[in-house]
Amino acid sequence: MKKRIYIVCITVLIGCNLYTQNILSKEEAIQLTLENNYGVKIAYNNVEVAENNKSVLNSGYLPTLTGNAGATFNKDDISAEFSNGESTSLNGAESSRYNAGLNLNYTLFDGLGRYYDFKRLKEEYNLSELQARETIENTILQLLTVYYDVARRAENLKSLEETLEISYDRLVRSEYQFQYGQNTKLDVLNAQVDINNDSINVITSKQNVINSKRDLNVVTGNSVKREFAVDTSVTFLMQLNKEELLEKVLNNNVTLIQNEKNIAINDFTVKANKSGYLPIVGLTGSYGWNENNNNAASFVAVSTNTGLSAGVNFSWNLFDGGTTITRVKNAKINLENLKLQKAQLRLDVERNFNNAWDDYQNRLKIYRVQEENIRTAINNFNRTQEKFKLGQVTSIEFRQAQLNLLTTELSRNQAKYDAKLAEILVLQISGELLNVKF
Repeated sequence: MKKRIYIVCITVLIGCNLYTQNILSKEEAIQLTLENNYGVKIAYNNVEVAENNKSVLNSGYLPTLTGNAGATFNKDDISAEFSNGESTSLNGAESSRYNAGLNLNYTLFDGLGRYYDFKRLKEEYNLSELQARETIENTILQLLTVYYDVARRAENLKSLEETLEISYDRLVRSEYQFQYGQNTKLDVLNAQVDINNDSINVITSKQNVINSKRDLNVVTGNSVKREFAVDTSVTFLMQLNKEELLEKVLNNNVTLIQNEKNIAINDFTVKANKSGYLPIVGLTGSYGWNENNNNAASFVAVSTNTGLSAGVNFSWNLFDGGTTITRVKNAKINLENLKLQKAQLRLDVERNFNNAWDDYQNRLKIYRVQEENIRTAINNFNRTQEKFKLGQVTSIEFRQAQLNLLTTELSRNQAKYDAKLAEILVLQISGELLNVKF
């Protein structure tokens, strides 16, 4: 009887502890992941780099301005003879020269190369945003997979603890019946063996829950510092329509959109390479200052001059050995490959969506069947338990009904979360994962 009281107290304490644990909702877990997941942070940084690259500061449209300055000092021994026959000798004659200037270079026309390069950088920025979106979608999918794994294992643990409690009740009843000569010692020993097995299952299940929670915390960037439980409720989006989702697949699927951006980028690359066929026109300008401090042997002691100059240069690479022709040809081939890849990707994505949709529908059906099985198993167990109390069934038959109920509960839990994850996969393929609330 003490064992019975002890297990009831433990079960109550466990239940109270779980109830008082902070619930980590799916919304909170997603928010923590978007803020702290390292893969998401890297994706954000890549977008920032692409944004910097598309700036006008990286476009080639702005001029370059360079400054230069210099100073020279001389100390010479000079011997000079002039045309009138006079001569002079200087020892340690000092002279110095100073200069400073600004040089401006600006490309007026480069065959439209920078124009298409600038457009390409903007498309690369758009592509980086799509790549970040793909990273976020995959990370959220990973998060929800782990989150529902924690929920499934937590529900499994609850079922196993209830099974253990029933086994203790059976042991107490078997011991009473043995004391009053209503059964044999074998029934008591069988009940003790079943308790040991159930206890092992509970211990293993508890560790599985702990491990899954650690996995969940890794996805959130180790940002959950408290003890937590997860929400085990699941709601299915029953209003989903296959035809509407398929249309969204073709318009919103991130893989297809990325391919379209790559086509646009390579189209600009082809046009930028063609700029090598055209001339380059540039503007140059400079402003300089020079000062010379000459020694006594010079006719001019000090001279200073400043000046402004400007010019236009023109260059045309009439033949570069075929390099430009080769670049243009290869860029066109790459562009054609991307267009072919788009057709292939469309087929693959449509197939993946149809497979995911059918899998989702099948798993929903399986979940509904498992719900029916639960009701049947509970009814069967309750009837068997009443007969067991009346001595109308053996302990082996009662144990079998108990195991049948446990197996059905575990299968129902697996089916429920499998169906939800299948639904999430459908949403991801259709590009709607970030538009729904979980």
